[in-house]
Amino acid sequence: MEEGWKRADLHVHTTCSFDVLPAKDLDPRSLYEKSLEIGMDFITFTDHDTMEAYEILGWDCEKLVPGVEMSIYDPELAGHTLHINVFELDMEEFSELREIAEMERNLKGFIRYLKRHKLPFVYNHPFWFEFHKHSNPSAVPKLAKLFPVLEYNMHELKQKNELTIALAERFGKSIIATTDTHTGNLGKVYTLAKGDSFREYFRNIEKGRNYIVTEDLTRELLIEEMNTWIDLIFEKSRKSRDIKDYLTGVKSLDAVVKISRSALLNYSPKLNRTAMNLFYMISKTGLPASFYIHSEKSLAREIEKSIEIKSQK
Repeated sequence: MEEGWKRADLHVHTTCSFDVLPAKDLDPRSLYEKSLEIGMDFITFTDHDTMEAYEILGWDCEKLVPGVEMSIYDPELAGHTLHINVFELDMEEFSELREIAEMERNLKGFIRYLKRHKLPFVYNHPFWFEFHKHSNPSAVPKLAKLFPVLEYNMHELKQKNELTIALAERFGKSIIATTDTHTGNLGKVYTLAKGDSFREYFRNIEKGRNYIVTEDLTRELLIEEMNTWIDLIFEKSRKSRDIKDYLTGVKSLDAVVKISRSALLNYSPKLNRTAMNLFYMISKTGLPASFYIHSEKSLAREIEKSIEIKSQK
């Protein structure tokens, strides 16, 4: 760090994202202060298809870099939804990108816009696919060619992250490491590069002049994450605002959310505590985590067979 290396976690969600529980310590102000406290050199929030966090914080806070995670479905080129992090954009650029993504559904046009406006961008978790939606793993290698940087995501299994690294090596792409946190655990992994400005920092990443500090999803980390969600659902979110309209999009967690909304649980704090302890007990057995990891490993093996990245490097 004394030699000018800067660190940043370039994929962080706040309460402005639809799938983050409305807890006070996950709002943009709290996470911004936390980022300063842990010594992030650049701070960015990449909420799903919204830049509301910057309207709340202001656009010119110290170390703050405007960012967003944009969803785009291109039926012809991709055949599934991609998530793309974009940085250093303003509201006008964001609105124009949303129009391309939602109305035109044109990934190449979207990327042409990013390049024309010289906006830094990243292909997030290339081997993530929406639950219960059509996925097209065979398209991922050709999609990766369009991006300068791919993401090593802490919430993916090691097998999937290794596929991403193999993909980057095959096409000469750079890699960043991110938490993609939805529970406030930012900065546990990060990307190191030199640069007095974010633009210079990101240019060095694009050139491969960077290091990544990584951690993969394990059974133990997943149990910890599930316990954090349970705490948020039953405790912290209730102390901030109503969660009656909140859903994560994750089937198992949404089941817990719906149970926590029960009028009986709201009426009886003791029963609410009993329900929370029951979910803790189930989580701590490790069975839900083990089942998820087993299914993800099977998916990773299927993906590897379908695209044969490692054999084609």
